[in-house]
Amino acid sequence: MNPLKSVGVKLFAIFFFCIVFFVLIVGLISYAKSKDVIQTKVADATEQTAIQAGQKLDLIYSTYEDLSMQIMLNEDLRKLVTELRTTEANTYNYMDLSRQITDKLNVYAFANKNIKSIHLLSEKGAGVGSSSNAAGGGSAAEQPWFKQIVEAGGQAVWLETSEKGYSQENVISSGASPSFALGRVLKSMTTNQITGVLLIEIKVEVIGDQMKQIDMGDGGSTIVISSSGNYVYNADQALLAKPNTLNLDKSALDKESGQLKTKDGQNQLVFYKSKINGWHLVGLMPVNELVKDAKVIFDITVAMAFGAMLIAIVIGYLLARMIGRPLIQLRNLMKEGEQGNLRVRMAVKGQDEIGQLSVSFNEMMEKITQLVQQTNVSAQEVLGTAGELSEASKKTAMSAKDIAVATEEIATGASSLAVESERGNELTHSIGMQMQSVVSANVIMGTAAGEVQTSSKQGITYMNELIGKTNETESMTRSMVEKVDNLKESTRSIVKILDVLGNISKQTNILSLNATIEAARAGAAGKGFMVVADEIRKLADQSRQSIAIVGQITEKIQNEIEETVQVLSKAYPIFQEQIASVKEADTIFKQVDAQMGGFIERLSEVTESISQLETSQLVLNESMTNVSAVAEESSATSQEVASLSTEQLSISNGLVRLSDKLEELSNSLKQSLSKFQV
Repeated sequence: MNPLKSVGVKLFAIFFFCIVFFVLIVGLISYAKSKDVIQTKVADATEQTAIQAGQKLDLIYSTYEDLSMQIMLNEDLRKLVTELRTTEANTYNYMDLSRQITDKLNVYAFANKNIKSIHLLSEKGAGVGSSSNAAGGGSAAEQPWFKQIVEAGGQAVWLETSEKGYSQENVISSGASPSFALGRVLKSMTTNQITGVLLIEIKVEVIGDQMKQIDMGDGGSTIVISSSGNYVYNADQALLAKPNTLNLDKSALDKESGQLKTKDGQNQLVFYKSKINGWHLVGLMPVNELVKDAKVIFDITVAMAFGAMLIAIVIGYLLARMIGRPLIQLRNLMKEGEQGNLRVRMAVKGQDEIGQLSVSFNEMMEKITQLVQQTNVSAQEVLGTAGELSEASKKTAMSAKDIAVATEEIATGASSLAVESERGNELTHSIGMQMQSVVSANVIMGTAAGEVQTSSKQGITYMNELIGKTNETESMTRSMVEKVDNLKESTRSIVKILDVLGNISKQTNILSLNATIEAARAGAAGKGFMVVADEIRKLADQSRQSIAIVGQITEKIQNEIEETVQVLSKAYPIFQEQIASVKEADTIFKQVDAQMGGFIERLSEVTESISQLETSQLVLNESMTNVSAVAEESSATSQEVASLSTEQLSISNGLVRLSDKLEELSNSLKQSLSKFQV
């Protein structure tokens, strides 16, 4: 017999492939789900980091814009520029005014170490003053960046990074290191005409210091690109001022912030668009690096699949041995019985269906043995009564007719029994197929329930993390509200101090006027004192102007602080509602987990009961098969007997002549029965 067609091998194959298949399916689904969750969570966290870093850069950008505005509003600088415009070039006065302008620019440049240089150009592009002492006699009027600043009409213009700085031979020579710049035009307060162009060169390191604080993981990087797509900052300085190499459509970065993948799907990007100059801060992370932690689940799945394979081999072998071996032994014993050995018996080793089948086989062989023994005795009796048969042949002829009719009825009943047995066999087979479908459905349902329970446990874990982070956010918001309130009080104190300083300035001005009057009364003796009084008056005017500017800035800060307080006050109740919603969701996840646990237990009990019922059905199927076979044999035998009875009826008249041959037939029957071992 082909081993692949045996019941044991089939049971082993079904058990083996079912276990390995379901272990692989569950593991691969878990790997795919965890991979997506980890990638989403890491990308969201990195996006928030990029947004915070971008907001810090916006604060730095706004600081330099405020500095440029402060330089523009410097009254002394404006006077020097106006006086320089009316002074003949290359004269001593012109050089002295240029030096004074340079000194004032140096004050601002030296106050911030990240400023590379500050340049002041005329409306025609000629150098007027520079903190790097690099003003020359050439012209920058034809430079694109100069035209861009002039066309802005006083608004701040951000110039993207230049490889060697914004330099022009004989005009500006700030060195060969890369830098980006901020430009504004200076206008006359009376005529609104352009009196100069201010250019502040800023070191790229001011962006690099912020970018170093962002960790994008192994293989990741952080860059800043301009609205035109060129690199403003890149750790590789060879790429500065060159078009970006990101595999993206230009319209993909139109939003204020977000996350997306490159066209090749190899990298994950998070970006933030500056509200000051429109530059994009972009964080680049390899997708493989994001999901490297999920590979542990894949490795565990493979290991569990191999483990399940070994377990399935062992259990399948034991199952095949437990069921297949007794069936093979029973088949061999039947073959011996077929060859005439009626003494074979099956060893009974259990009370299960196989044990019951062994008992039935032994009882069947016992009945056949008794039948052969009885037939042997009958043959002896037939041999002894051959003479009597001759006398009874006439009586047999009379009753042969009745026997033929009865035998015909028996054959008809046996045929009906065979048909009904065949129908019962088909019905039993159909029930077996349906039971297998129910078992498979229960196994799939159990697997799905396990996956739902695993997902609910993961949901509980994520909800606990979210609750913790939400509570931290609430604490930070509350602390921010308190700090903003304190800052508001501090600005009020500054306003009070400015009022005091204003009063001091007024008193100083009055004092200088009184001193001037007294010096005038003193005549020639008071001229020196009059000069001092005039200087005091100028100092008082300058103080008054500075206090006014500081007052405007302080008032602007105070208004922004009040707006911030209002926004935080509105946001705090929303955080409270968010915490309540998160806690409610956590409760729901826990209820789902508890209910799915009970469902899985009940489903396991149902599956076990169905498996027992399926085993009983197999035994019933085998029994029905045996009954069908016996019924068919009985039908055939009955038909044969009916045929013989008919023949007996037709030859009953010649039975007398054949009685002499009965002895020979009896001897032949004896020889045939001698083949059986009883």
